[in-house]
Amino acid sequence: MTALAQTAAPAPTPPAELRPLLPTARLLGSGVLRFFGLRVYEARLWVAPGFQPERYAQQPFGLELTYDRKLEGEAIAERSIAEMRRVGPFSERQAQQWLALMKQAFPDVAAQDRLLGLSDGQGEVRFFHNGQPTAQTRDAEYARLFFGIWLAPQTSAPALRDALLGLAR
Repeated sequence: MTALAQTAAPAPTPPAELRPLLPTARLLGSGVLRFFGLRVYEARLWVAPGFQPERYAQQPFGLELTYDRKLEGEAIAERSIAEMRRVGPFSERQAQQWLALMKQAFPDVAAQDRLLGLSDGQGEVRFFHNGQPTAQTRDAEYARLFFGIWLAPQTSAPALRDALLGLAR
């Protein structure tokens, strides 16, 4: 009988584009979003030491999504608007502005493509696709509502929120 040595998996490395904003970033949690049992993406939340989940909108962090399937960027943007409405109200004018921003930010994705959203905690949001910048804005209300899709208590995916925040369920 032979014994197999078990080694712990190496800790994930923060995305390079996150380092200028959060040089001490660490992975708080990760989880998978499934739709009708099919994997859509794996999400990872990168934070600075001392991150407080209830104050996510006032702190810098990065949310990384690695897709498992092909999706159209326009569909991602439209779904984001619908999910943002769960987090809080906003005007139709804001919806149109934010939809235009997200159509620029989110290209069509394929399996293993990575989207990263960075929030500086003061309203600036930057988006990256596979490490390349796609869009940015300075709008604290947008930042709160957009990242609230995953981090607000009103999320449509509470188990994913708990996984991202490292909370036991």
